[in-house]
Amino acid sequence: MKIDYNDSVHEPGGSSANVDSADHAAPSDHLRFQLPYLHLTSAFGNDWFALKAEEFARFFGTPTFLLSQTLIVVIWIGLNVARVIHFDPYPFVLLNLAFSLQSAYAAPMILLAQTRQADRDKAFSDADARHREALALAATRRDKALAHQAEQIQALLQQNTELTALTRELAEQIAALTQGVHEKLMREKHVKAFGQT
Repeated sequence: MKIDYNDSVHEPGGSSANVDSADHAAPSDHLRFQLPYLHLTSAFGNDWFALKAEEFARFFGTPTFLLSQTLIVVIWIGLNVARVIHFDPYPFVLLNLAFSLQSAYAAPMILLAQTRQADRDKAFSDADARHREALALAATRRDKALAHQAEQIQALLQQNTELTALTRELAEQIAALTQGVHEKLMREKHVKAFGQT
């Protein structure tokens, strides 16, 4: 089976996005990386028979199947040993034939289901790896953006410090000029006051 590992991922809206594109924000659909592998959903195909065959193969490993089969075997042997119904006497050749027939069909179906499940697991593992890589790429871009913002904030803080120092110098100069103007006005006022007396 060949799995297509193309970089284009189809989004739910029908458009396609490039996984490696750094300019696009990640879509909100967290399963977008698994969409290219949806054709692997069934081990035997997607028709009615295939779906039922996979259900049957999966049913073989369930406790319900094991308990049901055990119950049938106990009833089968009990009815034949007690001679209530005598259709398969000891050594239960018909029962052995039924088990052989069941094994002949069950083993290949279970193997097919396991093989395709392994293919699906590999494909979804690849999709998960792509998702992790995309998350790592987004985290790296976010870290770079945060570092750039931190540099900008640092530069703004430096400029603010310089402007604060410049403002303090200007405030001191204005205070000195104001003091000088005040003293000059006061001297002129005293001179006029003494000149009139």
